[in-house]
Amino acid sequence: MRVLLLYPIFPTSFWSFDKALELIGRKVSLPPLGLITVAAILPQTWEFRLVDRNVRCETEADWDWAELVIISGMIVQKADMLHLIREAKRRGKLVAVGGPYVTSVPESAQAAGVDFLVLDEGEITLPLFVEALERGETSGVIRANGEKPDVTITPIPRFDLLDLKAYTEMSVQFSRGCPFQCEFCDIIVLYGRKPRTKTPAQLLAELQTLYDLGWRRSVFMVDDNFIGNKRNVKLLLRELGPWMAQHDYPFRLSTEASVDLAQDDELLDLMIQANFTAVFLGIETPDTDSLSLTQKFQNTRHSLIEAVGKINRAGLSVMAGFILGFDGEKAGAGDRIIEFVEATAIPKAMFGMLHALPNTALWKRLEQEGRLMEHNKETQGHQMALMNFIPTRPPEELAREYVNCFWQLYEPRRYLSRVYRHFMNMKPSPNKVPFRMLELVEMKAVLTIFWRQGIKRNTRFQFWRQLYSIMRRNPGVFVPYLSNCALIEHFIHYRQIVRNEVEGQLAEYLANKAQYQSVTPPVELATINSSGN
Repeated sequence: MRVLLLYPIFPTSFWSFDKALELIGRKVSLPPLGLITVAAILPQTWEFRLVDRNVRCETEADWDWAELVIISGMIVQKADMLHLIREAKRRGKLVAVGGPYVTSVPESAQAAGVDFLVLDEGEITLPLFVEALERGETSGVIRANGEKPDVTITPIPRFDLLDLKAYTEMSVQFSRGCPFQCEFCDIIVLYGRKPRTKTPAQLLAELQTLYDLGWRRSVFMVDDNFIGNKRNVKLLLRELGPWMAQHDYPFRLSTEASVDLAQDDELLDLMIQANFTAVFLGIETPDTDSLSLTQKFQNTRHSLIEAVGKINRAGLSVMAGFILGFDGEKAGAGDRIIEFVEATAIPKAMFGMLHALPNTALWKRLEQEGRLMEHNKETQGHQMALMNFIPTRPPEELAREYVNCFWQLYEPRRYLSRVYRHFMNMKPSPNKVPFRMLELVEMKAVLTIFWRQGIKRNTRFQFWRQLYSIMRRNPGVFVPYLSNCALIEHFIHYRQIVRNEVEGQLAEYLANKAQYQSVTPPVELATINSSGN
């Protein structure tokens, strides 16, 4: 069986870093880990060809070669995914689709003409799909019916199918699921609240595979919450640290974790010893009432500012996510986010307006309250999209706060100031990482940064002053510091996209305002807000 694996296009987003990637000659930040895991689960007697459309487009030769087309992606990739289904069917190909988007919302893929929907987690459903093909079936919907796989059986992803030179980071996964119950999150719907982990030996085998393929750059652990199972993650880290040391620290590691990481000193130390250098935290909002309402109680137990500061001082660069538009949210939430980001000096603060994702607790509650907007019910998952439900604040107020947040936080001087303060606060890695020569393209990128930020723009004096101070007072963080400086090339471009996109949607909203009316918070929301609990 000749299988063409297609990964749909991501639109420009906060995380696409397009303009920064151009500096170092890379196409994309992360590879399609799901699809290369699919390739590892399917029979290894089959032939596989992977086309990540964020790197290159498929050719007619690719279509002609394929006997089976497999497509997977997330909700933000919906438009290109449906396009690929139609293109495959136009060419008479057998098409199977899976992944988080169609697992939640299969109807659009069915309408586009897909033959097989292989939903839920592939360790269970892909073998069933193979059996269906062996029986001669040509269509069907294959589900796990609530069963969650034991991920200790998951094989090493087929990293060899990737064009490694196209990516800035590789990705691996240690666990699935999250123990918390945030109302807006679809992770617990898709993967459950009991984090399932691989064995340390499995994860080390994946890293060894990347090492043997010659990878010597960053690796992102794409866990839903890396520390969701603290016992097992500590077992991993106690083996990962020595492995990294034995291999001369070939990778800089980063991941996503809950903010209670700050309360576990042992876990922080183990992550630093294993050469973790950055972590993404879901802060969501500095407003405690909103956190309680959305059931993100883990963010209400300790000071968020102190937690971010502690994690940063320990040696991890903090990235964070924020959301506008929670029920009962008071006006000025955008300004409070700006104040929080500046107080913590978080360089990369991503935020969007709240969206109700299919089948989440938020979706179900809003559906019961009649607040999902029928004309825009199925969210596109796009960071710049207006909300897909009737909020308790005027949508135009939310949209303007959102644009203002981006415009202010990613003003070049303000951004560079946060980068400087963040890395000056950070303890350098204790690991003796060997010096590696910069590639020619990386040296060119450094010179471009020096030219644009240190000569061409009005940041010139600030740039050189801060660079000198970093080199003199905290030289151990120089590489990540300069890498974060480079990202302003993306954010300057992206904040203008945000302004144009949201203002365009806002104009459309104002022209059709009767369809979107803010609502008065229910009695229980008013009670929560007045009590402060």
